[in-house]
This record gives sequence, C-alpha cells and structure tokens, in this order.
Amino acid sequence: MPLPRDLWVTPLTGAVGGYLASLAGWPLPWMVGSLLAVIALRCLSNRAFSELPSGRKAGQWLVASGIGLHFTSEVLEQVVSHLPVVVMGAFGTLLLSLIGIAILRRAGVDRATAFFASMPGGASEMVNLALRHDAQAARVAAAHSLRLLLVVLLIPALFTWGLPDVSAPPPLPVDWAWLLALLAAGGLLAMLWARLKQPNPWMLGPLTACALASATFDLHIGLPPGLGQLGQWLIGCALGCHFDRAFFRSAPGFLARVLLFTLLAMLAAALLGEALGWLAGEDHLSLMLGMMPGGITELCLTAEALQLSVALVTALQVLRLFLVMFLAEPLFRLWSKRHT
Repeated sequence: MPLPRDLWVTPLTGAVGGYLASLAGWPLPWMVGSLLAVIALRCLSNRAFSELPSGRKAGQWLVASGIGLHFTSEVLEQVVSHLPVVVMGAFGTLLLSLIGIAILRRAGVDRATAFFASMPGGASEMVNLALRHDAQAARVAAAHSLRLLLVVLLIPALFTWGLPDVSAPPPLPVDWAWLLALLAAGGLLAMLWARLKQPNPWMLGPLTACALASATFDLHIGLPPGLGQLGQWLIGCALGCHFDRAFFRSAPGFLARVLLFTLLAMLAAALLGEALGWLAGEDHLSLMLGMMPGGITELCLTAEALQLSVALVTALQVLRLFLVMFLAEPLFRLWSKRHT
C-alpha cells in the first residue's frame, strides 16, 4: 500500500509546535505543542493531512515504558498498602459519569448515547459498546475526543502553573541491555493484548512489562534523554489528527454540553481527590490527578513532570479503565431494564 504524499506534513508541523512550546516553557511541550499545531494546520487549511501510520502506538509504547520504570519495589509496596484508597478513588471517578448522563439526558439525548458518551473509558471501546446498543456512535466518538482534548490542554497546565516550581531529580542511569529487552517485551505483550482485544494495549502492555521487571529486579533505570519527548511528539501528532473544522462544526449544542460536563467532572474529581487525601492521609495532589477523567498516558506524564506519585496515578487510572470496561455494559442493561 503506497504511503500518502503528504505524510511528512503532520510530523513536521508537530515538531515545530513542540519546539515552540518547549521554548515557551509549556507543560508537556512536545505533546501539547504538537497537538495544537496539527489542529491549527488542519483547521486553517481545511485539509485532512495524513497521520504517521501507528504513530500513536509507537508513542504510547515509549511513554508507557518510561512510566513502568517508575515502579520500583518500594513504590509497588506503597501502592499495595494504599489499595483501599485506590479502589475508592477509581469507583469515585466512575460515579462522575452521572454528571454527563444527567446533562445529556436533560437535553433530549437518547439513553444509550448519553450513557456511553459519559463513561470515562477508552474511546474505541465505548464506541464499540455504543454500536451494540443502537447509540449514535459518531456523537459518542466526538464526546470522547473532546474530553481527551480538554484533559490534554487543561490538566497539565492547571497542575503545572498552579503549583510551586519543583526541581527535576537527577536523571536515572540508562542500561541499554535492560531497556532493549524491556522495549521488546513490552511490544510483544502489547501485540498479544491487542490480539485478545483488551483495552489500550500499547499503553498497558509496555507499562506492565516494565513495571514487573523494575519491581522484581529493583532496576532504578530510566529512558535516555529525548526518548520520552519523542513519544510525546508522536502522541500529540496522532491526537491532533482527530480534529478539523468539520469536528468543531458538528452538533455544536451537543459538544457544548460535553464541554460543560467534562469541566464539571474535572472539578468534582479535584474535590473528591482532596477529600479522599484528607480522610486517608495520602498525597491529595496525586489522588486528584489520578481521578481526572482520562487519559492514562497524558495524566501519568503530568505526574512524572510534577514529581508526583506516578505509581498512584497509574493505579487509579488503570483500575478505573478496567472498571468501566467490565461494568459499563452490565450497568447500561440494568438501567435500560428499569426503564422498560
């Protein structure tokens, strides 16, 4: 299959945006900058420039590997000791979907579309479930795309600029023998996870492989300089390709309500995280970040940049993802039965 002629436009635009954002001191510059640059180009030119084939998968593979290396044996012990807090936080995040369901239902959106558009789960998984229940799949996809865009743009900025500056820790040593083995293992696990049709395979596969190895062998190693930024750039360019003029013009009333409930869900997640941190005596900032309504990659990167508990944020997000995946359809069927 021949590659599109304009394949170079999206990555080059993303690289320029990421570089300018890094000069401006933006949070997560190579992801946020490339995302905004690609969206601006697609909207201004009104052309759907091609994205890099498997670019987001490759970016998630690199970023998830770096996040997994944070899971040393000491960190994993802390997560296990805080498991009740993680479970309560994940269930709390799931309950925040009630805000979106209420807002969309009051606007006359059908039950299935309102339900699956409001679930804080993976977009592709929610669209598949929506199709099985005769929901408007395009609106469900648009809701999740807009939610992810808001999370990427708002959460890193709010947490970064709302907190005092933190000095970056010294870089961890790079062990190429371990890294190459773990990158290969993560890629194989991601392909297996995808074959089994499990959610978010290119994030959870490498993360699992690197976390298990790091905790088991107490590695204390990191990615070489630039590799994490490469992953951010790939993710930002891929995310930007979901948006163009047609997206922002489609169903403006529906998108406005999605914007409203996403902002309300973020506020409620922050308040719940603060309350849970106070009750359990845990790091309230990590809990607040971990309870935000997706996505895993972006929030874990934010935790890493701010020197928060990457493991706690990851645990909250992963558990929330699996709760949504396994409970969304049974809960919807139960709700539908009660209204028939």
